[in-house]
Amino acid sequence: MPEAQPFSAEIIGSIKDIDAAEWDACTEGNPFLKHAFLKALEASGCATAETGWQPYHIRLTNQGGTVLGFLPCYLKSHSFGEYVFDHAWAHAFENAGGAYYPKLQSSVPFTPVTCPRLLLKPNADKAGKAGLLQAVTEATKQLGLSSAHLTFLPEPEASLAQEKGFLLRTDQQFHWHNNGYNSFDDFLEALSSRKRKQIRKERRAALAGDIQIEQLHGTDITEAHLDQFYLFYQDTGMRKWGQPYLNREFFAQIHDSMPENILLFMCSRDGKYIAGAINFLGPDTLYGRYWGCTEDQPFLHFETCYYQAIDYAISRSLKTVEAGAQGPHKIARGYEPVKTYSAHWIPDPQFRDALERFLTVEGQDVDAEVEYLAARTPFKTQ
Repeated sequence: MPEAQPFSAEIIGSIKDIDAAEWDACTEGNPFLKHAFLKALEASGCATAETGWQPYHIRLTNQGGTVLGFLPCYLKSHSFGEYVFDHAWAHAFENAGGAYYPKLQSSVPFTPVTCPRLLLKPNADKAGKAGLLQAVTEATKQLGLSSAHLTFLPEPEASLAQEKGFLLRTDQQFHWHNNGYNSFDDFLEALSSRKRKQIRKERRAALAGDIQIEQLHGTDITEAHLDQFYLFYQDTGMRKWGQPYLNREFFAQIHDSMPENILLFMCSRDGKYIAGAINFLGPDTLYGRYWGCTEDQPFLHFETCYYQAIDYAISRSLKTVEAGAQGPHKIARGYEPVKTYSAHWIPDPQFRDALERFLTVEGQDVDAEVEYLAARTPFKTQ
């Protein structure tokens, strides 16, 4: 007789059908993995089948029916809102006569943040991570999908996926690291003289004309603040990608359900708000996210999104600031290049072979660029 599988997986069509405490026990306190965050995406209508993000969460149990862990997952009908770009893959697959969509996607919708995807309870057997990966491959096969994608994985999870036959893809972001600084000036002292002077000049220019910046946390944030911030977010979204991914209801829901994780920087002139940025707080990381403005002010974007974030992280002894995707200009502001990882399950052997060759070359380019940029940070030569 064949040996019984130690795990079984089931598909849950909405996170509201998963116990919040059971889910959150697996998330290590990351705000983007919180049941409340993902529920707000679904309940507000941002991440639904209608928007191309059909919830397809995987729940892993043992043979006794005890829940071991989860994988946040979506059935995608497009490749928008992911930040690991596979549009060229879709084009090539469809030119060859295949149907690239729908595909299976494990990510935080609209958020390029590295955090665990293979979510296990603290006392669960670590082999459950392999069980979740197996559930992904089986779902891909049963649904007849072209592919499955786990994006912005921590390196250990990406390495495990690679061991299980997934293709590994790398890219880069720019993160700030707190090397035990006691103040912003202490951080500046670690930089070369020229870069230190440039940052001080930028900060003065950003606040010229009596610009004021408020740091609002948790219940200090009101619906009126969110109304103003959402105007800024809409302006940026419409200029960058045509329309914002997130609606006002989403921000209302996370404000109600997880205020302790929200930090809002609001900029005003003469008592009128002109710019703002929202941040999310994890156990040791500040995640800078959506920025927008209705008036131009030189360097105000850098001040609000980078320097205010660094200042806040130092004051709270946070280890890292993650300021989102892209942006080599962050290097000059003390942010350093770090590699990001994703894993891709490609059943078709010819398509897999072509992508494997492509990813080998792309990965070498990423390694070279990370090395090049790491040698050009503004820190003093040791």
